Amino acid sequence: MSLRTAHRASLVDQVIDQLKEQITSNSWQMNAKIPTETVLAEQLGVGRNTVREAVRALTHAGLLECRQGDGTYVRATSELSGAMLRRLRAAEQLEILEVRRALEVEAARLAATRRTDEDIALIEDALAARERAWEIGEPDGFVEADLAFHMAVVHATHNRVLVDLYEDFSAALRASIKAAGTSIDSSYIPHDAIARAIAAGDVTAAERAGHACMEHILIALTDTQEVSA
Repeated sequence: MSLRTAHRASLVDQVIDQLKEQITSNSWQMNAKIPTETVLAEQLGVGRNTVREAVRALTHAGLLECRQGDGTYVRATSELSGAMLRRLRAAEQLEILEVRRALEVEAARLAATRRTDEDIALIEDALAARERAWEIGEPDGFVEADLAFHMAVVHATHNRVLVDLYEDFSAALRASIKAAGTSIDSSYIPHDAIARAIAAGDVTAAERAGHACMEHILIALTDTQEVSA
């Protein structure tokens, strides 16, 4: 997607809208470094001060992050996810996991009643990727694969509000999963029971499997906090 030359009136607002469009359309992907002020100013046909103001506004909204001496990176894909990220940055790990449990257990339950053959295939592919990442010992890859599995389950609910909410929550979930894998001395938690229950359309089993998965992490976190206290 190419940038357009901005016209007069409300230049900053126009630039904000265009930069935001680059983010929401995934032309600038999550965690990607965006072009410099000079490059953006040339592409948009505006002054660097205008670009700087627009970037500052999007940084304040939580969509961008300026790293001193490095550049500006995409931090979130919407104002909601940006606001959520700022709020959850100050939240306790237990609080984040409790919210994650509520979302994922409900997602598993709904997915069992609404999944399509395509949804089942995507869930199984995500599960296989998760298993491979664990077997070869790639922590970062496992985090991404684990999140992709839960995202596939959420998409299988066909609830657009839940999908949007989970996607906006995903940045915090990524940090949550990493914390669960590095700060909690917990064993591997299989997710195949969740996938099987959803494929079988077994609502009770899907809900139970999702709840058991999150309870395992929550118990491990609580035990870890008690030991370190």
